[in-house]
Amino acid sequence: MEESKKKKILIIEDDAPLRKALVLEFIKDGSFVVFEAENGKEGLVVAFKEHPHLILLDMIMPKMNGEEVFNNLCKDEWGIGVPVIILTNLSDSKTIVENIRNGVSDYLIKSECKISDILKKVKERLGM
Repeated sequence: MEESKKKKILIIEDDAPLRKALVLEFIKDGSFVVFEAENGKEGLVVAFKEHPHLILLDMIMPKMNGEEVFNNLCKDEWGIGVPVIILTNLSDSKTIVENIRNGVSDYLIKSECKISDILKKVKERLGM
C-alpha cells in the first residue's frame, strides 16, 4: 500500500515487549504507519507532532498516565476528534464507563484479548 494511503497509528505503552509486538503486528498488516512512545509524556509529544488517525493508549505509565494524556488531548481542537482506544489491565467497570463517557472510543483489557483482536478493533474503529 502506498505510504500516503496508510493510516497513522500511535501506540503509547510502557510495556516494551507488548509495544514491540503491537508495532510488528500493525507493520506486518501493511495498512499502517506506526508511531510508538514508551510513556505518556513522550506519547503526547508524538501525538501532536504526527496527528495519528488513532491512538492506542495504556492507562498506567510513568511520567504521565493515560488519563492525563487523554485530558491533554481533549484540550486541543485536533485532539478532541482523534479516536482513542484504551489498552489496560484495569477492568473496573466504573472506570470503563467513566472513560467512555468522557470520549474514549473503546476500552480493551490486555489480559482478555490477543494482538490480532486489537488490530481488528483498530480497523473496525477506522472503518477499514
